[in-house]
Amino acid sequence: MARIIGLNRRAFIRGAGMTALAGAIGAGSAPAIAADATRAKPANGKYNFDKAYSRIGTDSIKWDRQMQRFGAANIEVGMGIADMDFQAAPCIGEALAERCSHENWGYLSNTDSLKEAIAAWSSERHGYELDPGIIQISDGVHPGLIATLNAVSPGGTKVLMNTPTYNGFYSDLRATRTQINDSEMYVDADGVYQIDWDDLEARMTPDCHAMLLCNPQNPTGNCWSEEDLLRIGELCLKHEVTVLADEIHCDFVMKGQKYTPFASLPDKDIVNNSLTFKAISKTFSLAAMKSAYFFSTNPVLLERVRAHHHPTTNTLGVVANEAAYRHGGEWFDQLLPYIDQNHDFAEAFIRERIPLIKYKKAQGTYLAWVDVTELAVAVDAAGNAEKGGFTTPEQYLESWLAENAHVQLQDGSWHGTGGANHMRMNLGAPRPMIEKALNNISEAVKNI
Repeated sequence: MARIIGLNRRAFIRGAGMTALAGAIGAGSAPAIAADATRAKPANGKYNFDKAYSRIGTDSIKWDRQMQRFGAANIEVGMGIADMDFQAAPCIGEALAERCSHENWGYLSNTDSLKEAIAAWSSERHGYELDPGIIQISDGVHPGLIATLNAVSPGGTKVLMNTPTYNGFYSDLRATRTQINDSEMYVDADGVYQIDWDDLEARMTPDCHAMLLCNPQNPTGNCWSEEDLLRIGELCLKHEVTVLADEIHCDFVMKGQKYTPFASLPDKDIVNNSLTFKAISKTFSLAAMKSAYFFSTNPVLLERVRAHHHPTTNTLGVVANEAAYRHGGEWFDQLLPYIDQNHDFAEAFIRERIPLIKYKKAQGTYLAWVDVTELAVAVDAAGNAEKGGFTTPEQYLESWLAENAHVQLQDGSWHGTGGANHMRMNLGAPRPMIEKALNNISEAVKNI
């Protein structure tokens, strides 16, 4: 273990290969999910993403918590929380196993090697040359966002967001005592969400100092064009609003679409009025490892934020993330088209067999934003919500789907203005699992 003791993590990660890890599988009522935790080299170099992999009994929010909420018998497929149900890329488990063989957990000295791996991924995957020197490692995107809001948006001021949007942003606003400033998007004739530009600018009042931009957008799946981003940037610069670009889903871009990093825009002044927040916790499903980062090309702005940021480092998070950045590319290259096909499958299935639900394929992310307006009417979600003490009709519909289809989707009202009559469905799962969930929903709808 001299390599680890000497803190030469790059050499340590370079030697990572594949290992056998046992999965903790508990009792549950999910016949679509078989227990198979044996890690092995993929046959013919191909990873089998159709393979069932159980997470039940691992204190998973996506599975165990939903079984606690709705009853184990009512959750056959969990599709609400935004993490994936695949066995992790083998290089991650091997790197963790090797680091764990060195049984000392003292302070970590630096994260330079991880920053270099991040910069290499940015260059190779997205064509953006990121200076490792401006990267600030954080223990999640939220701590970075909270530090930034504390730096640029005093308590009581407004934070602008295109909605519906990632529900976690609202917790960041509560933590910083800032105010919600939702600019609701609209759906065009092709079923694609568009920014209401007049409303967006009208909300850039003197008491609005920050805009939280989700790129690609969660939950709608929009991959904003360079033209869109430049227009946002110009408006924010004009009205002295700092752009906080959350680009955590940036690796999941569907066929024919493009992700444009906000920091890559051709206008230097626009870029210098922004910070970018990233992680590969979505790309490799590493949310539990608590490692993310943020950066800005504006050194003054970056230092203002750093003054509010208390960095903590999770050693295993650093090891897992660096392994993924350096050696997980082949695994992800096979996963991405699989996710794209999951979107195609779900869109076609819903169109053909669940007429009370509508879904337009997302441009990015592994999330499907489904329109349940007609289903809500069919089950009188509004009336039953009021009678049953539910906060919103969507909350009732989430419960209805669990009880009748044994599938958990996320209540769309969590995602702010524009979330009504929608549910969020996670497609980051083996296709047989998705097929089972959609079949269950189809049968439940037929029985209304």
